[in-house]
Amino acid sequence: MPTTSQTHEHQPPAARIHIEPGFAWDEQEAYLFDIDGTLLRDPDLIHMDAFASSIHRVTGIEVSMDGVPVHGSTDLAILRTACSQAGISAEFLEPRIEAILEAMRQTVAARRGEMKLRLMPGVEDALAYLARKGALLGVATGNLEAIGWIKLEEAGLREWFRFGGFSDMFSIRAEMVANAARKARELAGAEARVCVVGDTPNDILAAHACALPVIAVATGNFSFDVLAEHHPELCASSLADLLAQTKVAP
Repeated sequence: MPTTSQTHEHQPPAARIHIEPGFAWDEQEAYLFDIDGTLLRDPDLIHMDAFASSIHRVTGIEVSMDGVPVHGSTDLAILRTACSQAGISAEFLEPRIEAILEAMRQTVAARRGEMKLRLMPGVEDALAYLARKGALLGVATGNLEAIGWIKLEEAGLREWFRFGGFSDMFSIRAEMVANAARKARELAGAEARVCVVGDTPNDILAAHACALPVIAVATGNFSFDVLAEHHPELCASSLADLLAQTKVAP
């Protein structure tokens, strides 16, 4: 873990914003927000713990989540990778996947009262600002649907979102984003401008694979510089910093 002096330990990083010329970030007609790292953080790891416990409950096999890439992935992809890493064959796993996913949903639902979710800076103000401008707000997340809605409910954010795209049927994030964008255009109009908001390179890559612009925020596990390397239409140190630059009153 990097060390810092006591003097600077609690100072927030400097605000950084880069917007591609011509991109009007707050004039899109629909927004698809990632959840983890973008809207909130789950320090209790209740969702993460549910993978190994649910796999064991259904298969009797112990798996480790060490080394399994999770940031910007989908629950289906994480599950398959964890099982493959543990030597579980696809032939054995695939008939049991839905049972494992259901065990995950039940596990997180049973432990939802233990969640101590932390909102990322500026989230509520950003959602309120975009809603005031008449934008349609949805989520596009690697979470299973039941788990994603639980997090938003426990974080007090559920009221902002009219629909969502989730990973129950999608291992590939771009396919999940494309499905969410279809839902957005069903509600906002076939020609609606749809923008993805996320915190990982995979959010950017998935959005661009769907020909969608993306707002990348460095509030998760990736720095501003790493996100900027993937050329999002907008890169911000946080939604709070973006709103401050836009001079939006809370």
